[in-house]
Amino acid sequence: MTRNSLLTQTPQVRARNAAEKRFRAYGLTAILLALAALVWLLVSIFGNGTPAFRQTFLTFPVTLDQATLDKSGKGDPAAIASVTTLGYAKLLQQSLMAEIAAKGIDTGGMKDKDIAKLLSEEAGATLRNKVLADPELVGQTLPVSVLAAGRIDGYYKGRVTMESAAKDKNVTPEQLVLADRLKEAGVLATSFNFGFLTMPDASDKRPEAAGLGIAIMGSLYMMIVVLVLALPIGVAASVYLEEFAPKNRWTDLIEVNIANLAAVPSIVYGILGLSIFINFAGLPQSAPIVGGLVLTLMTLPRIIIPTRAALKAVPPSIRDAALGIGASRLQTITHHVLPLAMPGILTGTIIGLAQALGESAPLLLIGMVAFVRDFPGLPPEGLFDPAAALPVQIYNWTQRGDPGFVERASGAIIVLLLFLIVMNAVAIYLRRKFERRW
Repeated sequence: MTRNSLLTQTPQVRARNAAEKRFRAYGLTAILLALAALVWLLVSIFGNGTPAFRQTFLTFPVTLDQATLDKSGKGDPAAIASVTTLGYAKLLQQSLMAEIAAKGIDTGGMKDKDIAKLLSEEAGATLRNKVLADPELVGQTLPVSVLAAGRIDGYYKGRVTMESAAKDKNVTPEQLVLADRLKEAGVLATSFNFGFLTMPDASDKRPEAAGLGIAIMGSLYMMIVVLVLALPIGVAASVYLEEFAPKNRWTDLIEVNIANLAAVPSIVYGILGLSIFINFAGLPQSAPIVGGLVLTLMTLPRIIIPTRAALKAVPPSIRDAALGIGASRLQTITHHVLPLAMPGILTGTIIGLAQALGESAPLLLIGMVAFVRDFPGLPPEGLFDPAAALPVQIYNWTQRGDPGFVERASGAIIVLLLFLIVMNAVAIYLRRKFERRW
């Protein structure tokens, strides 16, 4: 009888070892492919989106002519407010021409109206808002920094070239040459664009003026509604089901439905919100309160499930010890079980909020895709004012034809990713801070 040595591999052992090596290779290959796809995605998003955080501005002195802005000469705010954006646009045009002449910049024989097209259509509104905020500026000469036109901004970001400008009705090669001369003279420069985070959306003709201000506020208001409603309701439901509810067919049915609701497509919640909160309850469309209520319904199962898991993870001995020294069931839960389960509860809540922050389908159905220019007021009244949301704003910008809006959409994705990273980092921190080991 031949006996195999432990030091000699049999064909079966060699086959098992080879299969294990192949399995490890498959797993490593899958991880490398996933990392490569993630890197490609991030490089694509950041490559297209980082230019949105920089913008081209024209800076030159502007004389706020009193005869134009305050014909009565009495400093009446109503009279100053009656001057339209066109009046301020003419002042900017005249001041720009004066600055070009003062610096001796060669315009190449361009007409004044063509030179004025270097300025964004938003420039007049920007100057008007500044004067309305401080009417004492009328009659003064002060340096003003205003947006350059979208095509001029695109020229310094690589979207526009001399060749494409020759075929573009919105810009000419001569204007790009003049822009280079203005840059050399220090009149034109590219700097960080704070307005991208603070300004409202803009029309299709002014991609350079589009911002995320209203979308950020709308998302913040909705997250406040979700947090105020979903956290106490979700935790209370979890505590009842886990600690108080009898184990019978009815609680089994409730548990199955909660699990099923967590897997329902988000657009179904949008249909539910449209029919109940808007058509039946009469709440306004595009309002953060409606979006918050819809996202609350969607987030509740995602809070209840991890909260119940966190409650189950608390050892029964903790409950038995508290009950054994005379504590009531409510005292046992509030003083011992809930504090020990808090890391899991907070983690589930923050992850649920992060998922809700990135949802767009239900918000599209309740009208939050509408074009909104006015910022919502402070809560609680502001919860009923029209607003946008970050994921919906991204969708909106991707539907517009100007390449400037595609850049803005990628920049908004970066902002959304930063919010999600911060929220997940907070969840990890809280879990580690409050975690208890037995």
